[in-house]
Amino acid sequence: MINYLNLTGTKIIFEKKKLNDWIKYTVNNEGKIIGDIQYIFCDDDYLLDVNKKFLQHDYYTDIVTFPLSENSNVISGEIYISLDRVAENAILNNTDFDNELARVVIHGVLHLLGYDDHSDNEKKEMRKKEDYYLNLLFKK
Repeated sequence: MINYLNLTGTKIIFEKKKLNDWIKYTVNNEGKIIGDIQYIFCDDDYLLDVNKKFLQHDYYTDIVTFPLSENSNVISGEIYISLDRVAENAILNNTDFDNELARVVIHGVLHLLGYDDHSDNEKKEMRKKEDYYLNLLFKK
């Protein structure tokens, strides 16, 4: 089950069924089963507080992902996304807000699937996966 909670005043327009199907496809395509995923859309200050409190990181970020799976084949977790960062990154990356938001949404799922982005090689693999799944979403 995939749930969305928007704690901001920013209106997010997306086709929930299409987004859910895309997320489920991604998880299934990676050989896993979808469990419970909660997306929490928030602002910079909220996510900074989460980042400090739970990860001891004192900086802004676009996403924080908490895996909650008890079974390695079932993907569950909480994904916090700063819509402030998404908007800023869309400008920096010369893309629109919806595309950047989709990238961050799938980035969180990829983290839940076990992909990391600490090293240069991991970042390249993550970007490759993001691009692959983004092409599937926007192709339809």
